[in-house]
Amino acid sequence: MPQTIRALACAALISSLAACVVTPPPQRVSAPPPARPNPREAALQRFDQITDRIDNLSRRIDWHVNQGYYPPPQGGALHHRLDVIRQEAHDMATQHGGGLSGDEQHVLNQELDGAARAIGE
Repeated sequence: MPQTIRALACAALISSLAACVVTPPPQRVSAPPPARPNPREAALQRFDQITDRIDNLSRRIDWHVNQGYYPPPQGGALHHRLDVIRQEAHDMATQHGGGLSGDEQHVLNQELDGAARAIGE
């Protein structure tokens, strides 16, 4: 009898120790990868960025003319340059359902960089 009790006590002790050692590691919950933007939304966002930049440059031309840095004819010529770039952006956007591809945005940004240098940013 004492051997049986001793054997049961040892078995209980060993099983409790085994339960402590064998606990599984906590499950890692990995976050899903970030959602990729919808290509159409990205194209529309590119177009909006270009038009916002053109609008900003146009306001800068107006400010320069109002401050007397440029005579009005020079301001008009710079506005015409921006109008041509805006028309190019609209023409490109109509080919893609209202948005711009990354390459088109790059080309337009290069043209706007030249216009910005002419404006005197």
